[in-house]
Amino acid sequence: MRPLDHPNSRMTPTAPHSKPIPETHLQRTLTSVLNDLPVDAALAAVFHRDQGPLVGHAARGFTPRDTQAILRTLSAPAIAAASPSRDQEDGRTIRLRLITPGAKSMLAVALRHKNRTYGFLVIGRKESATFAKKEKALMEQASDEVTKALDREGLFDMNVVLSRPYVAHEPVPPPPSPVEMFAAPVSQLTPELQDKIIAVLTEANQYVAYDRIWACHYDPLAGNVEVLGMAGDLKSEQKDSKKDLKPGHRLTLDSSASGWAVRHRKPRVDHDLASTQGRFLDHKYLFKDRLLSSLVVPFFVRGQVGGTITLASKEAGRYQQTDARTLEPTIVKIADILQAPAPAPISVAPTTGAEGAPGVAIAPGPSEPIIRKQERQAAIGEFSMFLATEVREPLASIRAQLEEVTGEGILDFDPQTRVENAMRDLIRVEAILNEILDFAKPLELNRRLLRIPEVIESALTVVATDLEVTRIQVTKDYATMIAPVRGDESKLQQVFLSIFKNAGEAMSPGGHLHIQVTQHRAGRGVEDQILIKNDGAPIPAEIVDKVFEPFFTTKRAGTGLGLATVKKIVEEHGGSIAIGSAPGEGTTVTIRLPGLSRGPSYRGRGRRPPARRPA
Repeated sequence: MRPLDHPNSRMTPTAPHSKPIPETHLQRTLTSVLNDLPVDAALAAVFHRDQGPLVGHAARGFTPRDTQAILRTLSAPAIAAASPSRDQEDGRTIRLRLITPGAKSMLAVALRHKNRTYGFLVIGRKESATFAKKEKALMEQASDEVTKALDREGLFDMNVVLSRPYVAHEPVPPPPSPVEMFAAPVSQLTPELQDKIIAVLTEANQYVAYDRIWACHYDPLAGNVEVLGMAGDLKSEQKDSKKDLKPGHRLTLDSSASGWAVRHRKPRVDHDLASTQGRFLDHKYLFKDRLLSSLVVPFFVRGQVGGTITLASKEAGRYQQTDARTLEPTIVKIADILQAPAPAPISVAPTTGAEGAPGVAIAPGPSEPIIRKQERQAAIGEFSMFLATEVREPLASIRAQLEEVTGEGILDFDPQTRVENAMRDLIRVEAILNEILDFAKPLELNRRLLRIPEVIESALTVVATDLEVTRIQVTKDYATMIAPVRGDESKLQQVFLSIFKNAGEAMSPGGHLHIQVTQHRAGRGVEDQILIKNDGAPIPAEIVDKVFEPFFTTKRAGTGLGLATVKKIVEEHGGSIAIGSAPGEGTTVTIRLPGLSRGPSYRGRGRRPPARRPA
């Protein structure tokens, strides 16, 4: 069942990266009841007050994303009142037509006290099957136990469903900002961490000889490894060359020996770096400093690849696979350093009212559109991390093993061909996966002064052949004066290319594409408005508001991230984008970007004439 929406059904968002909040009396009571239920997953949620939000206070087996979906479903007025509906089973239980990664079958029962519904108890199981009458009876009995436990603790009040001291005024985390919910992969390197890593690496000479050693941390979301610390013979560091490998430097998985060890999850030994320095960037740094052999050992943190340790020697053929075992004490110490929790930030306690009465001033909750946006951002971040660790890593390992098999030349022609075809499909899957993970990263903009007509002309040059083949006529109307913008040229060109590509797919051969750029006042400043209109098939009215949502697509092939990325780039430039479509009028995309009122403006229509060379 699709989650039902209602203006009064607001939920408190759960931030995956927020600091832990002390457990309340209500949460402890509900958790003790849930722990006694013999089920795969369970959730207890209560209303803070009449007509208030349904908030989950105790959960087991459900992810934060699952919890949000369940709470939204149960917040529907018909279900919240526990009135008979097509989803209601016999008795007091309600079968939820909702499938989550944590459970395929879910059953809910309303929690009632003195004929008033004050919350819901939900259980889930991984198998998709009908619940038996015995299980429904267990749910009703469990709900009665929850009510009795809350009653014993004095948590009920007749004015509000639950008493004020335990619910309405206990510390509630502030709504997370989009940056917190959409956390980007950040560097693990700090001065304190680097000092600890270097100390451990220096001690490693007790177990195995080396001329240089360094440790890398594996970032699954970014898909690369970051150098945390180096020890031994560091001649390059004394030269202070910007082109040498140093702490903070990132290496991709495909172009480094450390990345090879991460992908294969096994040590790598190279006896002659002269033959591999053209393939691996880290070997290039070593070979430049006359180091001839290396050993790369991956280590694991909490069951996942945490990083690598690299040893290098000036002696060719110095290392063997068995030398990896001698690094176990060093690996254990580095893994402990990386698993150590970061110090918790100091928080300021909320102020109370003038008379110390709790709840005198309660900050209004975020609006429903903001909550939905935060939920989407949290879902993308959580989903991206899952893809990076649970999908991309195994795919990289599979591709690495297939590369080894095909490179050895031990297969006959037919098996070799089938393996190569499988590798091509695997590379295509990895490309789609990387597109999704790239969308989850924050944009790094290389800003400079730009003139929008010139960026549009560059994008039109890229798609000129496609437009000519389909006989699409392009007309341009550039205003006489257009303020420059400060932005990233390649990112803005990506915006226009994506819009032109979608327009070309919507138009039939011989269509018309019109581009208009004008300058308007915006408060005390100015803004550039770009209208891109095509006369192709219109977007259906029921989906026109969804085209910018991540992963929404009407195409058979595609990730649904094209226009979502366009919106992300435009908003990162401080602008806005909208789309309108109607039968007989085609589709119009409107982009507004803040311009600079001071500085050189673009004058002219159509393509800007080339600058004259001095005589």
